[in-house]
Amino acid sequence: ASLAPKRARPSLPPPPLCSQRPLGKRETEKCVLVGVHVTSTAGSGIPAGSTPFDIDSSLDELEALADTAGMEVAGRVSQSLSSPLNGTYIGTGKAKEVKSLMAETGACVCVFDDELTPAQQRNLEAALGNEKEGKYVKVIDRTALILDIFSQHARTREGKLQVELALYSYRLPRLTKMWTHLERQSGAGGVGLRGPGETQIEVDRRLIRDKVGALKKQIAEVKNHRSRQRLARKKLALPIISIVGYTNAGKSTLLNTLTNAGVLEENKLFATLDPTTRRATLPGLKIQPEVLLTDTVGFIQKLPTNLVAAFRATLEEVLEADLLLHVVDISNPMYEAHMDTVNRVLEELGAEKKPQVRRTLRRRIRANH
Repeated sequence: ASLAPKRARPSLPPPPLCSQRPLGKRETEKCVLVGVHVTSTAGSGIPAGSTPFDIDSSLDELEALADTAGMEVAGRVSQSLSSPLNGTYIGTGKAKEVKSLMAETGACVCVFDDELTPAQQRNLEAALGNEKEGKYVKVIDRTALILDIFSQHARTREGKLQVELALYSYRLPRLTKMWTHLERQSGAGGVGLRGPGETQIEVDRRLIRDKVGALKKQIAEVKNHRSRQRLARKKLALPIISIVGYTNAGKSTLLNTLTNAGVLEENKLFATLDPTTRRATLPGLKIQPEVLLTDTVGFIQKLPTNLVAAFRATLEEVLEADLLLHVVDISNPMYEAHMDTVNRVLEELGAEKKPQVRRTLRRRIRANH
């Protein structure tokens, strides 16, 4: 019989999260949240004070994201550092504290409030788990959490394509994590396991690159379709108003109130992803009472770059607007930080010079809802 290595994909199942989790009915995942307050700009790559959110407010938002994704938050841990550590993001002592909290609460997932490098994820999974006892934890970051929420909430073909592109772009440099179970089966890799595993990773990378290329082509077609829609709207000679704002600020509520659009309204982050345009009559406008109102995807602090790139076709709706209607939920104590975040994203999109209605109008909007 030939001893040549087989190149077929192994059928070994991945290891269970934590210890001996039963199969069958899917349970709500328990998680622990971890955040770092950066106190210095020296060599961190994350400028101190680059976000107006304090660590507690940022973790509150991360908890809301985890809840939206369907997880149960069992606890949170924070640390002040001059800069995150390259290896494990948090210090060794703090990692032990997180591990102890996860053991006490039965949490199997650790969610970090910033984007981790692939190496940091691997190191943290090793530090927080216990391979000898067969206990493995899942470490994810804020980016993965937001991508998961977008994946759950995407409804249209356009939205699904854009989320899929963002997911593949995020997962490509992290493929090695998906194959570590090959090493775990033998304890430390070894002859007969390294080669096929590495070969399969390269195959997967090529497949993902091909998939990313195909998705970009399909999204380019979507972009062309949106361009044709915009040209058709311009022929109507109606002013275009784009409703922008932080996620869950009340944009869909406003659109429904003014146009009866029937857009989904939920008290959750990123409840709606796909832009909706409706004609509305505003009696207060004497010269041109009819306008086109467009509801756009909500913004959030630390918006993943992969997501911004993938949703470029959707976000470009803002660039075609004659006016931006910035909706702000002033009942949220962080509303000023939300405003700053929205304006930074608009600047990234090149829409910072668009005329924008703010303050007095937004207070009237929130007072009516």
